[in-house]
Parts: sequence; C-alpha cells; structure tokens
Amino acid sequence: MPVLVMKFGGTSVANLDRIKRAAKRVGVEVAKGYDVIVIVSAMSGKTNEMVGWVNETSPLFDAREYDAVVSSGENVTAGLMALTLQEMDIPARSWQGWQVPLKTTSAHSQARIEEIPPENINAKFGEGMRVAVVAGFQGISAEGRITTLGRGGSDTTAVAFAAAFEAERCDIYTDVDGVYTTDPRICGKARKLDKISFEEMLELASLGAKVLQTRSVELAMRYKVKLRVLSSFEEQSDAAGTLVCDEEEIMESNVVAGVAYSRDEAKVTLMSVADRPGIAAIIFNALSDGGVNVDMIVQNISEDGRTDMTFSCPTDQVSRADQALLRIKEQGELNYAELVADKDVAKVSVVGIGMRSQSGVAAKMFKVLSDEGINIKVITTSEIKISVLIDRKYMELAVQALHDAFELDKAA
Repeated sequence: MPVLVMKFGGTSVANLDRIKRAAKRVGVEVAKGYDVIVIVSAMSGKTNEMVGWVNETSPLFDAREYDAVVSSGENVTAGLMALTLQEMDIPARSWQGWQVPLKTTSAHSQARIEEIPPENINAKFGEGMRVAVVAGFQGISAEGRITTLGRGGSDTTAVAFAAAFEAERCDIYTDVDGVYTTDPRICGKARKLDKISFEEMLELASLGAKVLQTRSVELAMRYKVKLRVLSSFEEQSDAAGTLVCDEEEIMESNVVAGVAYSRDEAKVTLMSVADRPGIAAIIFNALSDGGVNVDMIVQNISEDGRTDMTFSCPTDQVSRADQALLRIKEQGELNYAELVADKDVAKVSVVGIGMRSQSGVAAKMFKVLSDEGINIKVITTSEIKISVLIDRKYMELAVQALHDAFELDKAA
C-alpha cells in the first residue's frame, strides 16, 4: 500500500480531545488505503517544562541525560495516539526512536539523522499494522544513548521518514492553516499561499517564519519530498493548506513570495580592527567556537590600515560574542578598540524566486523603507532574498509597507 506521513505538532496533540481529533484525520487516510506513519510531538508546553526541570536540577547538565529527559514527552503522546487509534479499531502501535531504529550522530540535543532502516516498520505493516505512531524529535546514537534533534526536530523526523519510506506525501499539521505571505498577526492583508517552492520556504524558515523547521525543509528539498502544511483545527479538506514543492510545479508566482522578520536581532560592531589577510577568519572562528550564530556581515572601507567589522546575531548571544572576542584579544590574536552592540534592531527580509529574473526589487524595497522614514543599518542579499537590519520599533511598519508595495495580497 502507498505510505503517507502525517506529523502533528504540540498544539495539535495538546490534550486528549485534540489527540482524538488528530486520530480521526489519520483514520480518514487509512480509509483511503494508505499505510500511515504518524510523527508526534510532545503535548504543548511539556518540552519547555522538562527543559526547566533539567536546568533547575543541574545548570551544567550532562547532555546525554538532558536528552533522556526531554525526549520523554513524545513517548507519552505516541502511546496515547496509538491507544486512541486502537479504540477506533485501527491496527496501530507506538514506536520510540530506538525501536525503529532512527540512527543519529552522538551530538546530544543537536543530533543529525544518519539512517532510518525501514525493515522493522515495514514488517509490521506486512503483518496488518495500518498506523505506526512514531515519537518525533528523538533517535539513538551508535553508543546506544537516546538523542534529540534540536527544538522543532519532529518536523525533521517526519520528512526523514517520508524520504526513507518513499512516502507519497508528508503532511505537517500545525496551528496555522498554511504558509502565509507574512505573519497575519502583523499584517491583516497576509494571504495564504497554495504553493511555495522549497527554496523560498527554506529562506523564509531561516529568516524567522516559524511554520517549518529549517532542517526539515532542507531535507525535503534534497529528497524531493512533497510537503503539505495544514491546520489540525480546520475541517478536513484535500485542497487545504500549502504545498511546498519543486519550483517547476509552480506555474506562475509573484516576484516576491513573502516578507519575513526576526525581532530578536543585535548588531555588533568591532571598532578599529587591523585590515590584513586572515583577520576575518580569526574573528569568525572565535565566534563559531563560542557558539555564536552569525548572520549578516559587513566590513567597512579600510582607513589607515584599520577597519570596522559589523555582524548580526541573536540578542541573547551578544555576551557570548563579547567573551569569545575578548578572549582572543587577551591572547594577542586580535586587536580592536571596542565592541559596540545595538540590541534594539530587527531583521526584515523579502524572499522570492522571481528575483532571479526581475531587476529592481532592491531599489523598490529601499524606496519603500525610505518613504516610511526607516533607516537601513545593514543590507545583505542572495539570489532570492534581500535582508535589512532596521530599528526594532519600525519592524511592523516595514513588514506592512513592503507587503503592500509588492502587492502580496494578490495572487500571481
């Protein structure tokens, strides 16, 4: 029988009533003739609660035990979902990561998937099981320890299973009914997209859109897994949601597909750095070793052999960046006058595959911001993306103005 993967996020399985609602959706697909692999998250709020327990118990915790604790929420959901399906006379059983087995690296709390052998689950499908309910977010290392894939890892679990089992489709059920041109809470004109390309979704996810985890989109693009984002709170509809697919499957699209934002950004500038070969490598190696997630990078024009180096990072990583750079300064590897951090900025981005073939998008974006009196602090671009750092107080205004200017409320 064809295989379908269905993933239910924390809000979709937040209590027993919602688990029953999700199980009914699974039952509909079983009735259509699918063997179904259901990936479940922990009930809403449970993972945060367990992370809190770990931090309270052991601030400098053993990452292996952290994974053992925080992975348990998915086990509970998987068991309850399997029981609910059994009550509906649907042959189902729960699977923990080690039982599949979902094999991962040993990088606890940020493990990467290495292999998902399909034999165990396929054998049970052959014996009459119709639904395999798999605990998302978790796997097992070569050392036999439970691992987790990082927050949002159940999305990655679902796409990886769809690839491993050559599933017809991977449906991601969440608390929104699809992918929008921007956040509807900020812009009332935001429009749900029927289709979006993998590349556009990857950019939007990495730039702040919370609908899908970035790694899950990367996997889907690599293995050509058709993703569909749907709401678990809407009435069942085959035409609902947003399909994330290859660019070739989209006949016409707007030049800009969406506007993304990230509120908690900081702009960090190293003042008066020596302008010589290798200096950037020294700076950004130190930041990488310090666990700082650097995004936008700008180097000023050199003057008298000195330059300023600016980069952006999450606001909660500024002190980590400061410590990492101060360490190599004290070791004599780097000399700079001071580190200046602006924690009151936001990143706003426009994304669209149409940018490849149409000029003038950057000029239009900058003029729109200028007309609104919004000053741009940093600019970065790629083939299908333009991002700017601006004062945080103007973030919502910028998103609304750009959404209007590129007429994203209208379909192509």
